[in-house]
Parts: sequence; C-alpha cells; structure tokens
Amino acid sequence: MRAPALTTHLERRAAVHSVDCFVYSVPDLAEAERFYLAFGLDVRRRAGHLELRTHGHPHVWSRIHEGGMTKRLQYVRYGIHARDLDEIRSRIEDAGLRTDPHDWSDGQGLWLRDPDGTPLQLVVADKVSPAAKSPPTAVAPVPPGQGAAPARSRVQPVRPRHLSHILFFTPDVPRMVDFCRTILGLRVSDHSGDLIAFMHGIHGSDHHLVAFAKSHARGLHHSSWDVGSLDEVGRGSEQMRIAGHAQGWGVGRHVLGSNYFYYVRDPWGSWAEYSYDIDYVPAGLDWPAADHPPEDSLYVWGPPLPADFITNQEYPG
Repeated sequence: MRAPALTTHLERRAAVHSVDCFVYSVPDLAEAERFYLAFGLDVRRRAGHLELRTHGHPHVWSRIHEGGMTKRLQYVRYGIHARDLDEIRSRIEDAGLRTDPHDWSDGQGLWLRDPDGTPLQLVVADKVSPAAKSPPTAVAPVPPGQGAAPARSRVQPVRPRHLSHILFFTPDVPRMVDFCRTILGLRVSDHSGDLIAFMHGIHGSDHHLVAFAKSHARGLHHSSWDVGSLDEVGRGSEQMRIAGHAQGWGVGRHVLGSNYFYYVRDPWGSWAEYSYDIDYVPAGLDWPAADHPPEDSLYVWGPPLPADFITNQEYPG
C-alpha cells in the first residue's frame, strides 16, 4: 500500500491548531464539580464558574458556568499561531461572520459565529493539542511467577492527561465541515455520509480535534480525554460506577480514530470519554480521508450502543 503523501503546502495554510477551551453552563455547579472530580480532572472553583484542568498541566481546558434549567454550550475558543492571525481575520471579515464577544469571555481575539450560531473565539495561544502521538503510560514489566494485576484496594485513581477532542451536534454536517475547512483551516479525517464527520488540525493533532454528528439542533455531545492505557480506560469505567455514575458505553474500540473508549453519561445527558491510543495526524500529512458506511463508522467491538447515546439532550426534540 502506498504511504500517504506529505504535503508541505498544508503547513503553510493558516488554521486553528487547538481547541483551547470549551465553555458551557449547567444548572448546578456543585453537581458538575462532583462529576468531574470523580472523572479524575483537576477542578478549581472560581467566582461563578469552574475551571477544568488535568493534573500536572497548567492549561484550563474548559470553563463551566452556572445558569439556566439545562446544560447549554456557550462558546468555543480555538488557538491560532500569531503568523496566521491576519489571514484568518481577513477570512472572517470577507465572509461577514464577525460578532461581539461572549459576555462570559475575556473579550480578546477574533470573534465569529459558526453556521449553527455558536460563538467562536480565536486567540493567539500556545499549541495545546498534542505535538505527537500520545505515548502509553510506562509500566514496569512483571516477570513470570508474579501477578501483574494490582489488588483492587490499591488501584490508583485514573487521571486524564489532556483533552483529546470534542464532538458537537449540528443540524447540517456538510455545512459545518465546509465552514471548518474554509474559515478555520481544519481538514476532514473521515466521515459517514452526512451523519458524522471527523476533522483534524494541519499543525498536528489527534485523528479528530473536533467532530460533528447530525441532530435537529446544535449542542455538545461529548468531550474526550486522553489516558495512557487500555487498563486505565477500564479502571475509569469502574471509577465512575463506584462514584454513582453507572450509565455508560464501553469498554470498546472505535473504527475511525482507532481509540479504545469508555463513555460515561454526565448529569445533563451528554458524555465524557476516557480515550486511549487514538490515531495521530502529523503536521503536513495528507490523511487519506474516506466516506465510510454507517456500520464501519462507530466501533469495532464493544457492548451495544445505548438507545440514547446520539440523543441531543441539550435541545430535546
């Protein structure tokens, strides 16, 4: 099989490089704090909101505010390189997409709305998407004659290492893909008709930095968090069941992206994913994107899909 071609022109195109932060609101911050602490994140209270970090990493991956009767995606912040600022600003202005900053933001950077009306903030920032494929957690080899599994009472908490990707709902997947390609500079990794699409960053990212699933309305389906082993995926599922969050999907393995997964249902009907060993798209690689039949677009193995897994609870139909 011919190796995918490296196309250096891709690296010269202005494009977002990271999902810098996603911001949403929930009815009860205390409930959100309990959920994400159990999930293994570093949760910090601030005036009127929570910050979600990963342990040992200074970056704020998400901010959660309190308000409303249901969960609501408020805005998404993407990181860009300083050299790309002027070109991306011109794209936004030429397309007539400029908008005012969100009231809960710092007001910085470029502001626009995507085709579904979600505000987007683009800021010059350090790249926080992975610079290479995430390595497995180092584990000392166990010689023959000794047990490799730890005692249940001595299992350490699972703590994700970084945000891998986010999947959003959209009423029009092809329209959203076109927007992300032409305005944000993302590229399609794989898709299944107009049902779902996965997109990566040209400066190097996991198989998908963002993904879009068809629904009747916009919304946040899940956030995905990188862990270092299949064992951590399984331990995470048990960790959340012990904490009282028994509804989930997995453990299993995806086809597109190849990662092992476990999804846990959050208190608002969306999902948080433990993800291990996702495919990586290096900067400049022309990934061989394809249109996959629905049966080949979701998982290789795992338990049956929950009936409400692809239900938009943010805007009930």
